[in-house]
Amino acid sequence: MVNRQLLKTGERKKLINIAITTGSYSGFIDDLIMLGKSKVSSYVCVANVHMCIEAVDDPQFANVVNNADLVTPDGIPIAKSMKLLYGIHQDRVAGMDLLPDLLRQCEQRELKVFFYGGTDALKSATEKYIANHYPELNVAGFHTPPFRTLTSEEERTVVQHINDSEANFIFVVLGCPKQEKWMANMKGRISACMVGIGGALPVMVGQQKRAPKWMQTNGLEWLFRLIQEPKRLLKRYAYTNTKFIYLLAREKLKRDKTSVG
Repeated sequence: MVNRQLLKTGERKKLINIAITTGSYSGFIDDLIMLGKSKVSSYVCVANVHMCIEAVDDPQFANVVNNADLVTPDGIPIAKSMKLLYGIHQDRVAGMDLLPDLLRQCEQRELKVFFYGGTDALKSATEKYIANHYPELNVAGFHTPPFRTLTSEEERTVVQHINDSEANFIFVVLGCPKQEKWMANMKGRISACMVGIGGALPVMVGQQKRAPKWMQTNGLEWLFRLIQEPKRLLKRYAYTNTKFIYLLAREKLKRDKTSVG
């Protein structure tokens, strides 16, 4: 069990249906390193609009996110919502920044990392990227599971394999909500800090492009991704973005009425 008094990040603040951890970017890095070094079974959700709306539509998934040890404000809309609802100037803690920074810290501190998920092509690209950019990083292992539910025996084998690797961090690349559900299922079974990094890994290793800096700072990364993959993302973004704006506005009006009353 993680001792909250040892964490540098702040209290959790409710955003629609999930509780976002507040704090500085450096505080999140420090807390993650502490979790990894301690090897306490823990998991971290990197929250964006998609995750927030998934939690609205699926109360069981909301419990998965809210039971995480840390829930980082990934997207600009999540970070800005903390200002809108609570007056908090919240740093954005994006998975695409968090992953390379954590790998650099792990290399410097001689902490072991393990990658779970993705494809064989992503595994090969990751190995090449790490060899070039983090040559001293101790990669404890990779596992690319099949695109189906594992049997109980296969699951036990995976848990044993990961624990035998003595990894400090497990970077989970299954996509939302699958990776969050997997981590919640593995809490108490895998002795490491699990971080759901989703699409951050393919971007880091060059399989996908990241939005220009000006789009990042203005909360337009979703538009950049939409332009890249319109067929896959148009319907999802039309639904999640619209519903998020509506629910956030409703929450803001509710709070304003309460404060006036």
